[in-house]
Amino acid sequence: MKKIVFHIQCLERGGAERVVTNLAGQFVNHGYEVYIATESQGENEYETDPKVHRIHVGLTPEQENDGRVKKFLDRIINLRRFLKQTQPDIVIAFARKANYRALTSTIGTKIPVVISIRIAPVGCYDFLSDKIQIPILFRRAAGCVFQTQEQKDFFPEYVQRRSRIILNAINPVFIGNPIPEHREKTVVHSGRIVDFKNQLMLIRAFEQVHSKHPDYVLKIFGQDTHDGTWEKLEAQIAENKAWDYVKLMGGSNQLQKDMINGAVAAFSSDVEGMPNAMLEAMALGLPVVATDCPPGGPRMVITDGENGLLVPVGDENALAAAINRLIEDPQLADRLGRNAAKISERAGADVVFREWEKYLLEICDKQ
Repeated sequence: MKKIVFHIQCLERGGAERVVTNLAGQFVNHGYEVYIATESQGENEYETDPKVHRIHVGLTPEQENDGRVKKFLDRIINLRRFLKQTQPDIVIAFARKANYRALTSTIGTKIPVVISIRIAPVGCYDFLSDKIQIPILFRRAAGCVFQTQEQKDFFPEYVQRRSRIILNAINPVFIGNPIPEHREKTVVHSGRIVDFKNQLMLIRAFEQVHSKHPDYVLKIFGQDTHDGTWEKLEAQIAENKAWDYVKLMGGSNQLQKDMINGAVAAFSSDVEGMPNAMLEAMALGLPVVATDCPPGGPRMVITDGENGLLVPVGDENALAAAINRLIEDPQLADRLGRNAAKISERAGADVVFREWEKYLLEICDKQ
C-alpha cells in the first residue's frame, strides 16, 4: 500500500473532517502518497499538511446548471474519473453520502473501498434509500471503520465481519499536560455550537448549579455553525440575565490552555459519534460529565464513577446534579480526572494511526 485517497464532502471544521485531516497528515509523514478528494470547499476548514494533495471532485461550474439526477451522476462520474486516473491502492470514505459515492464510483474497478460510520445510524442510515443501497453497495465495501459497538451492531453481519472499531485520535497538544493542583471555579464545555450538542440544556442545568454555587461560571467554547443555535443560547442567557456567569467564548486555537484549569468539563449532546472535545478534556485530566448519548461514544471511553460520570440524555436535572457532585467532592473529581487522562493510552495519535495502518494493510494484502 503506497497510495491512499480519502473521500469526504469538505474539510469544514467538524469531527469527521478533523479525523481525515489528521490521518492524512500522519500517513503522508510516514511515506505514503495521500490525496483528499472533496466535493466542496468550506468557509472555515482544517489546514492540511502541505504534502497532502487536495483534489476537487465536486460539480464543475457547468455541471451546477444540471438537473438533480444529472448532478447526482456528475458527482459519481467526477470521482470515478479521478480514481481511474490516480489508481490508489485504497479509498477511505467518511460519512454517509461519501460512503455511497465511493462504493458506486469504484464499480468495475479493483480499487478497495473502506467506509466509515461517523454518526448514530438510527436516523441517518434507516431511510428507504438506505434500505435499498446498503444491501447493494455495502456488500462491496472491503472494510468498515466504526467508532462504537452500537454503530457496528446496527449493520448487517456481512458489514460487521469485515469491520474494526477505532477511536478518534486525540491531538497531541492535549496529552501530557501537568494536571493543575488548584482549579478555577469554572465549568467548561467545548464543541461546535449546533443543535444536537444541546448546549441549551447545559445552560439550563448550569442555572441549577449556579443557584447552589453562585461563585461558579460556565464557559462555552465553540464556533457558531449558523444553524440558529447560537442565537437561542444568547436568548436563553438574556432571559436568565446570566451574562455574568454564562460566557459564550467562541472558537479557540488553544483549548488545551483555556480549559485545563476548569473544575468540571460538561458535555450535553443528544447524539454524537465519538466526541473529540470530550476525549480532549479527558486527556487534559479534567473531571468529565457527559450524556450517555447514542451511538454510545461516551460509554465507550467512560466507566461511570471511575474516569467520569454519565447521565441520561436530555436530563438537565441529572446533569446539574453530576456537576454539583464534582464541585462538592474535590477528591472524587481529582480521582476521576487523573483516571480520565489515561485515555491517551487508547486514543493517542500514534496508537490510533497504527490501528488504521494495520487494518488498511490487511485489506490491501487480501486484495
